[in-house]
Amino acid sequence: MVPIKLLLVEDDESIAAGLEYFLSQEGFKVTACYNAPSALDKIASEGFDFAIIDISLPGGNGFDVCRKLKEKGDTPVIFLTARDDEGSVVMGLDIGADDYIVKPFRLRELHSRVRAILRRAGKGNEDHIVNIGSLTVNLAEGKVKKNGKEVFLTALEYRLLLTMVSNRGQVLTREQLLQGIWDAYGDFVNDNTLTVYIKRLREKIEDDPRNPTIIKTARGIGYWI
Repeated sequence: MVPIKLLLVEDDESIAAGLEYFLSQEGFKVTACYNAPSALDKIASEGFDFAIIDISLPGGNGFDVCRKLKEKGDTPVIFLTARDDEGSVVMGLDIGADDYIVKPFRLRELHSRVRAILRRAGKGNEDHIVNIGSLTVNLAEGKVKKNGKEVFLTALEYRLLLTMVSNRGQVLTREQLLQGIWDAYGDFVNDNTLTVYIKRLREKIEDDPRNPTIIKTARGIGYWI
């Protein structure tokens, strides 16, 4: 599985840290830059599959960063900014941006727009499909199938599954799983609730939930895939 390489350019380090964590948990390989010069340096030395760029940046602006990306190839770009005046929106779209999201924003909406743009761009869905026995997880589309039939998961169930898939082969403690779910949704999820969600998830994706082969238990520690 080759993760989508995403360039995040945001000068507010608290926003950048939150986005970097969220997008990494969604399966993206995130490179974060906090000013225009560092972003331009990264673009010169590396290739990216997607970019989320703030417009107002120290040492330059997001328009320059977008232009540099477009010079190297048709990398999809979302502008993420507090500037919602018509001139900025039009300029951003005219230089090739695929979408324009005004702060404040919702993480799930941002993720949905990123996925939609990737689908339209045909950016390597096959590289982002994880097969585990009879289970197929499409990271680009956020879909789960079992024996070819779609499995409908709640947002928290999918988040839980994705956290383990993204760390495949690694035992995750109950605390790590709880922290990931809590950070993503701002909801309080206690240890008993995690047990319930693991049980529900197994009932949906395992051939025999009582003898799971996908979500395995590490006794006294946590779970792993």
